[in-house]
Amino acid sequence: MITARNIKKSFGEKTVLFDISADFLPGKCNLIIGSSGSGKTVFQKCIVGLFTPDSGEVLYEDQNMHTMSTEERKKLRQEIGMLFQGSALFDSMTVEQNILFPLEMLTNEPQRKRLDRVNEVLEKVNLTGSNKKYPAELSGGMKKRVGIARAIVLNPRYLFCDEPNSGLDPQTSLLIDKLIKDITTEFNITTIVNTHDMNSVMEIGDHIIYMYQGYKEWEGNREEIIFSDNKRLNEFIFASEFLQDAKEQRMRDLRSKG
Repeated sequence: MITARNIKKSFGEKTVLFDISADFLPGKCNLIIGSSGSGKTVFQKCIVGLFTPDSGEVLYEDQNMHTMSTEERKKLRQEIGMLFQGSALFDSMTVEQNILFPLEMLTNEPQRKRLDRVNEVLEKVNLTGSNKKYPAELSGGMKKRVGIARAIVLNPRYLFCDEPNSGLDPQTSLLIDKLIKDITTEFNITTIVNTHDMNSVMEIGDHIIYMYQGYKEWEGNREEIIFSDNKRLNEFIFASEFLQDAKEQRMRDLRSKG
């Protein structure tokens, strides 16, 4: 489990995060949601170690990542997978080379074993046989799946996804959501997803944190979010017709049960 305690972060005179605490559950899709400027990206970067908080602590299985030794931090990084918003693939490398990159950087395994692992994760994301293709030959959804394959190639305990459905059509977004959910459950990964896609909230939101202007305003799951009495959260989520329909259907279901 990952635990954030009393995280504060400022840039110059501007405070971006105000005393945020949260637990992120293993084997679950933990979502951080909020509008632009809410601080969710900065919060995620503090958790993954790209930013150092001004105060507070981030605990990985009760170990504070910001007081770890260099060797301990290196080991932790090998247990973290990252899916970036734009997939962040190397355009000059093939799919196979992109996925091999973390294996070559962080392991001493023989090349044959590395290639076997590449083929395993390509099969997992339904891209078997695409090894020699270049990113320019792939659709947006395929690039995301290659990004996921690269993120899980080291068998991470922790997976971070930044806006995984950005730029994708609704049908492809559903496929990416399902893939993230399946991988999280199958491998008991602690997954943390930054998103403003409310369809994702209802599809994979096992545990959800809503942020507003640097504060954590609400915490719960995808069932509870529909009935939240937090005014700002309701204004944020019910801008989505999908969630409005879900709420109305849920109310009908409850009425029909008496």
